[in-house]
Amino acid sequence: MMRRVVLAIGTALAMTACASTGITSMDRDTYFVSKKSAQVGFGPPDGVKADIYKEANEFCGMQDKKVETVSLQTTDSGFARPGSASLQFRCL
Repeated sequence: MMRRVVLAIGTALAMTACASTGITSMDRDTYFVSKKSAQVGFGPPDGVKADIYKEANEFCGMQDKKVETVSLQTTDSGFARPGSASLQFRCL
């Protein structure tokens, strides 16, 4: 029974750990997107970095514009800590 509970909790955490914030407007023409990695172990969050740039490019592409990075912050994954990436950007 305990094994099933641990498995269910682990599955739920893994599914929510890689969820994106989606594109959020910060002000008139600056946007934000962030995502946590489900990566296990130590290392850079390259996968989620690529994912948030993909979201930003799709968002700007719908306006026939390109992404301009205002700020990119990444946190490497570590023991009991998922990696993450956050992007502030403009569409030009």
